[in-house]
Amino acid sequence: MHLGGHFPEILDIIEIPLSDTGPDFEFESENRTILKGEWNLAGKATPQDVMKYAQRPRVILHNHKKFCTLEEMQAKPFQERITLQLIHVRDFRVRDTRANETDKPSWKGLLRSAGREIEVGITDPVFFNKLNEGHEPSRNCLLTMSMTLPKAFDGWEGSPPCWKLIAGVIELD
Repeated sequence: MHLGGHFPEILDIIEIPLSDTGPDFEFESENRTILKGEWNLAGKATPQDVMKYAQRPRVILHNHKKFCTLEEMQAKPFQERITLQLIHVRDFRVRDTRANETDKPSWKGLLRSAGREIEVGITDPVFFNKLNEGHEPSRNCLLTMSMTLPKAFDGWEGSPPCWKLIAGVIELD
């Protein structure tokens, strides 16, 4: 999506025509339908501007694991079925989890949830590319956490998991 020649970046403030509701997948409360109409670049936020929306939760997206099952999500009241969370962490680390040197990099973020370390995929393309170029990230960050649609892999038993991901990284130092 280009906005008058500008490709959207993290911290851009973009006016997007949205409906009051969106598709109900029965496990997430945030969905909104994007309506037809023009998108407008209204400005740029600073990390300090968005800090007021960040949480320092004991658990990240409902539990201490790197996933939350569909059954767990559906057991919550509808408004608590969140799949997006802006968090402030001070101990963020990354790890390249590729199997061998000839594989493409596969970056994971390491963070704490309920006192346990979890390792989740990083899908922020700009941050991912910076890591590929040797960038050493700040430990003090704002992270946009998201969850996948439910997806069970072969051999999975029980309710399908929604995997946690790091969709956006804002380094603070």
